[in-house]
Amino acid sequence: MGRKDECVVGKGKGLESKAGGQDKMENRKLRFKLINRQQMMLRPIEVDRLVPEDHEVRAIWEFVGRLDLSWYYEAIEVVEGEAGRPALNPHLMISLWIYAYSKGAGSAREISRLCEYDPAYQWLTGLEGVNHHSLSDFRVRHKEALDELFTQVLGLLSAEGLVTLERVMHDGTKVKAYASADTFRREQRVRAHLEVARQQVERMGDPRTAEEVSPRVAKARERAAREKQQRLEEALRELEKIRASKSSLEEKQGARVSMTDPEARVMKQSDGGYAPSYNVQISTDAKEKVIVGIGVSQSGSDYGELVPAVDRVEANVGQEPEQVVVDGGFTSRENILAMSEREVDLIGSMGTGTSQSAGQMKRRGVDPSFYPEAFHYDGISDTYSCPAGKILRANGEEKRPGRTNYKYRACATDCQRCPFQQKCCPQNGPRSIVRGGDAPEVAAFIVKMETDEGKKIYRQRGPVAEFPNAWIKDKIGLRQFRLRGLVKVGMEVLWAALTYNIKQWIRLCWRPQWA
Repeated sequence: MGRKDECVVGKGKGLESKAGGQDKMENRKLRFKLINRQQMMLRPIEVDRLVPEDHEVRAIWEFVGRLDLSWYYEAIEVVEGEAGRPALNPHLMISLWIYAYSKGAGSAREISRLCEYDPAYQWLTGLEGVNHHSLSDFRVRHKEALDELFTQVLGLLSAEGLVTLERVMHDGTKVKAYASADTFRREQRVRAHLEVARQQVERMGDPRTAEEVSPRVAKARERAAREKQQRLEEALRELEKIRASKSSLEEKQGARVSMTDPEARVMKQSDGGYAPSYNVQISTDAKEKVIVGIGVSQSGSDYGELVPAVDRVEANVGQEPEQVVVDGGFTSRENILAMSEREVDLIGSMGTGTSQSAGQMKRRGVDPSFYPEAFHYDGISDTYSCPAGKILRANGEEKRPGRTNYKYRACATDCQRCPFQQKCCPQNGPRSIVRGGDAPEVAAFIVKMETDEGKKIYRQRGPVAEFPNAWIKDKIGLRQFRLRGLVKVGMEVLWAALTYNIKQWIRLCWRPQWA
């Protein structure tokens, strides 16, 4: 009890002391610096000091200044001494887009807002605003000039020793289109929407149905209606292409196309789902991970993309790569023959087909003891013998690119009398088997990939080939396109690749001078 009383007394003394301190504080009038956010100030600003000397926006401006922009200048019609509003300098517009992409800003409206308050954008523009329409139009109006720009950048990087083409890693990645799965319709629905769009465009030209709106609003509405009509007409054309790629009549009749981005195709994503997408193909030089080729495809498969990728690299840099490393999605006998013909060393993984054959046998109900591996081939007589001792003789051949399939078939009476028929050929047909013979180029490729050197090179593919894919999606934020159509999507990818390569130059060449 004594300890408890002492504790209470001590607490009372502390409270009394604190109360006395509050009385003293109430007698003092504190004064703080006023924060007035309603005032307007006029102060001098030295634009060049908005960003430090080692800021990357200065590096981008410097690098773009080394490029020949005559392709852009040729399109400018405003000249000194004549009427007309001064044009925006392509040097500025290119630098704005590259810096914006490097910061994950891919919207023209967002860049226009950033020019109002962000120091780096203010430094680029000299405190002048840039209209978002001008930014948007510049990004998509100069396709040939942008291609030339990418080639020039690779030339400068090659001069710095960052590109060798001794080894190029190639990979593909799916990027979602600016369209949702709900926009896909069959032909009947597309034609119905097209008829409505045409009627809407016709009514806009009728003065009796015109609304009382400003000329600017009326022009914008008319432009939007015409663009919608054009997209629907394009959708019908793309629908015919989709049908041509289908094999069965049922698939052709059920073909659907997007009404917002007709050129997009439904593709499988890395998470296992499906979404309207484009297939982005990226070729990366292994020395410093510089992108030397980039393209966009509507194909969900990568098998047919290797040869065009090598063509792009040759067009951009002026020579073919000495060696190309790809994953199993690109490794086909057709590609092995094509690379061998062009004297390009191909490294890639290639399946044996055993698992696929086992899956076919299982679907047919064949017992594992009668899989093709259990059959014995006699090279002298060119025959196969089954586990039951029956003979399968040659029954024709089938030639494919890089491979010849030799077919062997058993006698029908032998299979009918065999006690193992239900295990070997449960579908009551004479058992057949196929022996494949690879072309010399394919056989040499398979032997090469069994060596330690081939496996070692292939293991280097992932860190190099997948790095630009991850960087473009994570840093630039290009997980979904902001533009529609194959051409414009290709330009958006090219802007991202330009930004990536210039960032590599900043990291490897420009930044070390400030260390």
